[in-house]
Amino acid sequence: MLHVYRQITGLKRVQPVVVAQKRENSEKFPLEKIEIVEKPATHFLRRFWFRQVCNKPWQLSTREVRAISAVLDREAAQLLHIFFGHIAVHLLPLIRAWSKPRVVSFHGADVLVDMDKPAYREATRSMLNSVTRVFVRSASLRRAVVELGCDESKIDIVRTGIPLQEFSFREREFPIDGSWRFLQASRLVQKKGIATTLHAFTAFLNHYPKATLTIAGEGPMLVELKELTRKLKIADRVNLPGFLEPQKLRDVYYASHIFLHPSETGSDGNQEGIPNSMLEAMATGLPVFATDHGGIPEAIENGVSGILVPERDYEALSRALIEAIQDRELLQRLARNGSNVVAAKFDQQKQIQQLEEIYLGMIGDSRKEDR
Repeated sequence: MLHVYRQITGLKRVQPVVVAQKRENSEKFPLEKIEIVEKPATHFLRRFWFRQVCNKPWQLSTREVRAISAVLDREAAQLLHIFFGHIAVHLLPLIRAWSKPRVVSFHGADVLVDMDKPAYREATRSMLNSVTRVFVRSASLRRAVVELGCDESKIDIVRTGIPLQEFSFREREFPIDGSWRFLQASRLVQKKGIATTLHAFTAFLNHYPKATLTIAGEGPMLVELKELTRKLKIADRVNLPGFLEPQKLRDVYYASHIFLHPSETGSDGNQEGIPNSMLEAMATGLPVFATDHGGIPEAIENGVSGILVPERDYEALSRALIEAIQDRELLQRLARNGSNVVAAKFDQQKQIQQLEEIYLGMIGDSRKEDR
């Protein structure tokens, strides 16, 4: 995930060593130091036993714990950071075996994965009790992690960092002939509210038939969304280019007039933290229309740095769009204020400096305890 890669490679005062089970996309995501600890041949059987027979989250084997610990010892690691809470649940034997500071970070969906199962909820509670610190990306995620049983005093909000030098602000020239260009960039999954986007866009087209919509991303809903565009008779106005490389997506940000991100709570309870693509769009000066959902209100003040409507209310979204495009000064204010919010609260350099301070503080405290 790009936001994780940015965080790791942005570190300056500590040297990261990445430990992973496999290596993919090395050309796109080069890393200075990476160690591969592959899954054992018996992993599938072990996973089947835990999940299907015991109805519990599978756990690292003793052999795997030894292999990872050997890497950490060889690299003289001073702190262990596990990305994604639903992964950390499976690494509980390693967390318990590692005597130095242990961090787990939650990013959004990983707060609720399998939490409807008592055994998984209990394992998550044990994991949260075993780690030293817990990082979350938003205050809404902090509340969710507390509800899982985490001691609130061990939680830090470490926000997603946006490299502002890559997403500089640009004034938009808004169309006078109705040829508005809308953009949503996200995974094609339910919580991104893409169906709401398509319905709202359909209503907008009734007033401005020259408008176009690009939905950049890939995911399991692709076929369903294509079918919906046909059902709504808007397929000729909607572009679904799939996943776009960062440079290409940045070009689309600058070529667009308005960014849409009407997130919603999924049928499985899945919620957003603060969407990265939304923050990137805001940084470039795209006015954002989103929903009062998850961590989004921590980045957008309704009517000031963006527009928020209720979840799943495509009529409210289309009305907000139609009203806003008649007030060019409002769109310009939303664009400038949104960019300023990202610069103030989500600057990658500032967020990484905060992260390093926490890391170094934990390492220092650990060394004092060892004396």
